[in-house]
Amino acid sequence: MPIDPNVAKRRRVTESRQRNAAAFLEVELNHVSLWRGARRVLRDLHWRVRPGERWLLQGGNGAGKTQLLKLIAGDVWPQPDRKEQRLYRINAEEFSEPWLVREHIAYLGAERQDRYEHYHWNHRVLSVIATGRQRTDIPLAPPSRAMRTELLALLRSLGLLSFARRRFLTLSYGERRLVLLARALAWQPRLLLLDEPLNGLDARNRQRFLQILRKLQATPLPIVYATHRLEEAPDDLTHRALLQEGRLRTLPWPEQKVRVRVQSSRPSGSRRGASAPRASTSLLRLRTATLWREGRKVLRGLSLEIRSGERIVVHGANGSGKSTLLGALHGEFPVASGAQLWRLGTPPGAPLYEFQHTIGRVSPELQLALPRQQSALQTVVAGLRGSFMLDAPATAAQRRRAARALRLVGAAALARREFGSLSYGQARRVLFARALALGPRILLLDEPYTGLDAATRAALRALIDGPALRKLAIVMATHHRDDWPDWVSQEIELAGGVVRYCGPARRAPQRS
Repeated sequence: MPIDPNVAKRRRVTESRQRNAAAFLEVELNHVSLWRGARRVLRDLHWRVRPGERWLLQGGNGAGKTQLLKLIAGDVWPQPDRKEQRLYRINAEEFSEPWLVREHIAYLGAERQDRYEHYHWNHRVLSVIATGRQRTDIPLAPPSRAMRTELLALLRSLGLLSFARRRFLTLSYGERRLVLLARALAWQPRLLLLDEPLNGLDARNRQRFLQILRKLQATPLPIVYATHRLEEAPDDLTHRALLQEGRLRTLPWPEQKVRVRVQSSRPSGSRRGASAPRASTSLLRLRTATLWREGRKVLRGLSLEIRSGERIVVHGANGSGKSTLLGALHGEFPVASGAQLWRLGTPPGAPLYEFQHTIGRVSPELQLALPRQQSALQTVVAGLRGSFMLDAPATAAQRRRAARALRLVGAAALARREFGSLSYGQARRVLFARALALGPRILLLDEPYTGLDAATRAALRALIDGPALRKLAIVMATHHRDDWPDWVSQEIELAGGVVRYCGPARRAPQRS
């Protein structure tokens, strides 16, 4: 009886994986606990990741997913204990310390990406990719001709060749994420750790990212993939791990795959497409504006009016200028001469900070810029003063106002925690509180739900759509159609530095 060619092909792939598996990392954790300050993040954790396995790592905000990945990578250390073990096996050798195998582990996440902004590592993209091959944080030497040729081929295969000579910090948030994926692949890792890897990517680049992972199916490369958006999980995951209250439970992926695929990221009862509340006062008008950023013309020919009560959504591909537009509305980026710009209550010559104090803002850049040693409450109070850091003790009135804002976003329990000790999603709640504590007229939200679990996204969406914020003008930049407010009055689509559409919100979904 002839052998089915598909069966034979799968058999060959399996045999190849088994032969090569020894060259990839196996990680085993036993009795591992982790403390961050006075808080216990992981409790007596047991876990084993073998070559050929693709793990989905889940858990709510603050569950400890990022800390677990950093612990595996050797960036944080567990609580010393006689029973505690971290074992790494490769090529029939076993190591008990991660620093002995760190060069074989590639880790991609928000904190790693933020380091480039924090330390102003503004190297050219090709040099950033080369650090993956050299396994360093910053370029130590120019790549050789052979390495340069190889890395350019990698960029070409990922559709990123046009970025090669660009400076890293001139890229959009999503474009930076793609470059760091290329860096992780250039690393040629034996273990790949991905922490919310699709954050900031438009629909096309999310599919591109997943396609890249799909090409790794034929290899025994073990992958741990942490995400809050189950609809964005790769199709070839084999196992599932769930972190709850510091404890890890494992389940085989096939038992859960069908169930999680049908979950919706939008709560039921959405009134998508309904009419917006009646707008009233004009707050900001912009006519024929051209915007520059880092010496590059990013947007041109932009005209926009923002009125109280409006909900405006900005979307477009990575690098189209969404963040630059919101930054310009806040006053962070200047508008080129020749444009008309009017702000309510800010006559010509008036200090810009007076208008900025009427604007609440949530963005990845702001989250990165805030001091890590302040408490969440102090972070909100500093926002009331229009600063990043407190320069004097908070008054009783300011503390009460900040506490109310934290309660409003469900973050009251975080008030005394250091901002730097919070998970990415918890810190995002504090940013919402900081923005709303101002009692703003305009709320600027740049990918506001990045890093948030489903429950937190639903709670903040309900707040945005609820009566408490009905009089605010809200401008939201997002790649996810499901993140749009229920009431949308205007839609702005950006493409290639120009406004492709600006007008009443269209009902048909637009790909961004």
